[in-house]
Amino acid sequence: MSKLEHKIEAHHLNLFEVLNEQKYTVDYFQREYSWGEKHIEALVTDLTSAFLNEYTPGDKRDQGENYNNYYLGPFVVSSKDGKRSIIDGQQRLTSLTLFLIYLHNLQKELEYEEKIEPMIFSELRGHQSFNITVEERVPCLKALFDQGYYSPTETDDESTVNMAKRYQDINDSFPDELKNESFLFFIDWLKYNVIMVEIIAYSDENAYTIFETMNDRGLNLTPSEMLKGFILSRFTHVTKRQKANDQWKKAIMNLKAFEKDEDQRFFQSWLRSQYAESIRPGKAGSKNEDFEKIGTHFHSWVRDNLTKVGLDSDSSKTFEYFIENEFQFYLKAYIQILEAKKILKAKLEHVYYIHRWGIAPTLSLPLMLAPLTIEDSHDTVCNKINIVARYIETFAVRRSVNFRKFSASSIRYTMYSLVKEIRGKNLDEIRKILSEKLSEMPESFAGIDHFRLHGQNYRFVKYLLSRMTAWVEYQAGMNTDFVTYYDSDKGNPFEIEHIWADKFSRHQDEFEQEHEFDSYRNRIGNLVLLPQGTNQSYGSLSYEEKQPHYIKENLLVKSLCPLTYDNNPSFIRLKNKWDLHFKFHAEFKKQDLDTRQNLYRAICERIWNHQLKSPN
Repeated sequence: MSKLEHKIEAHHLNLFEVLNEQKYTVDYFQREYSWGEKHIEALVTDLTSAFLNEYTPGDKRDQGENYNNYYLGPFVVSSKDGKRSIIDGQQRLTSLTLFLIYLHNLQKELEYEEKIEPMIFSELRGHQSFNITVEERVPCLKALFDQGYYSPTETDDESTVNMAKRYQDINDSFPDELKNESFLFFIDWLKYNVIMVEIIAYSDENAYTIFETMNDRGLNLTPSEMLKGFILSRFTHVTKRQKANDQWKKAIMNLKAFEKDEDQRFFQSWLRSQYAESIRPGKAGSKNEDFEKIGTHFHSWVRDNLTKVGLDSDSSKTFEYFIENEFQFYLKAYIQILEAKKILKAKLEHVYYIHRWGIAPTLSLPLMLAPLTIEDSHDTVCNKINIVARYIETFAVRRSVNFRKFSASSIRYTMYSLVKEIRGKNLDEIRKILSEKLSEMPESFAGIDHFRLHGQNYRFVKYLLSRMTAWVEYQAGMNTDFVTYYDSDKGNPFEIEHIWADKFSRHQDEFEQEHEFDSYRNRIGNLVLLPQGTNQSYGSLSYEEKQPHYIKENLLVKSLCPLTYDNNPSFIRLKNKWDLHFKFHAEFKKQDLDTRQNLYRAICERIWNHQLKSPN
């Protein structure tokens, strides 16, 4: 090796220095971008919360130089022949690129003109290239930069599909309280106060050694481990301490079997659900309180808040009781929730639903744990969790059909306040509180009347159609369920089918302008679910040509056909029991679409009635 190849350097850089007109490739062995919703939400929440801790309305921009810095961690690059390859840190750097693209698009809406583009891409002789270069991701990044959304294609790789989803998560997570004059301060802070350490190796051998060292050895204690150390240090009996240690290790192992950092989410959710009292108000300049501090340093929060946890010297509760009873009880309930997220289970079905369409886990998990008490039976625990999950689903669906966002940042104060309101309540009290909350919501299912598919809500529309289709068939005594239509791993996946083909010429008797036809064609009343392939084969056919084939499909599609209404007592019973105005359609004109839209609204009102009583 030459002297240069032996060399390893480390530099303290702000984010502007890391990304501004810099070029990186991504090393082949860690090429996939794999961050999930919770990771991107944590990044956005941590950055925006750290900034809001520093900013005070009325500050002048140059005062931002005195704001506290935020350390985002190290990244490792290999430098050879003037080219730099990311060895460790591409998840964060790719996520930051997506975040910067979002901020660039947002500032156009806010009518600001900060120079963000050079941190995203650079330009040479009229040719633009993104600063983090992976060729197969370029179409996605370009579409996100130019249009604010990207619809993945069948040929896209896993990373590209994931990037499109995470961009939407950023949009959902970014707080409304920064969409004002504080936005410019945030951009300054992000550029100059967010710090990373760049580690440069000049040989692959050294680069990989650094990567292995950072990922395999010398790791700092996690907050969970520090909390364990503190609690066990307060035990006075050696045998009991050892027993508690064994219980703790087994619990952490069980949690990590779901995901490697699930233990930390458990402690955050449990402590917020039972002990947090104060919340940072949703306005710039506010300081973090219990809910926010538990989210970042729950181990030190417990140490500093023994009175709230009931472990101070004046309490009769012992640390042994805390581990033997409370810890074990909430751990068991939490694992029930995790299992119900993965598999559709009776009596916990709404937990499965909200994992597909609901509020952020940082809000939903504390809410579901909040009403539980250690005296609750297994059935009571399940009922409480499911009622809360049903409220969350109803809340999220009603917001969505009215084109209202429910990002963590926009509803965090409301939901954390609700955690306190339902904490320790019995089943009847929970039903009453949550039913009243839903009845007070300004968003109703009247929003269905104009609800339509657009570029950014495909996933929700499929969710909505899957729930309606499965509910209708369940009420008719059929064996299909939500999984069949939304995410079954058996047979062809279901896709959204437009009843009207994309043929404006066929509808010029009812629409003068093509854009009016396009908008109406995307209304929910014109949509059904069909298996992939079937959907494509029907593509450009007229309704009159499609309709005879619809009789072979799911019941919601079949209801368009006259044969469905003959000698079909279970369907007629469903129709009458729920007072649903099903009717077949010999043709499908604008008025027919409106009738179908009204039917879908009625089905939604039956599924998600605000009284939180089972519609089954």
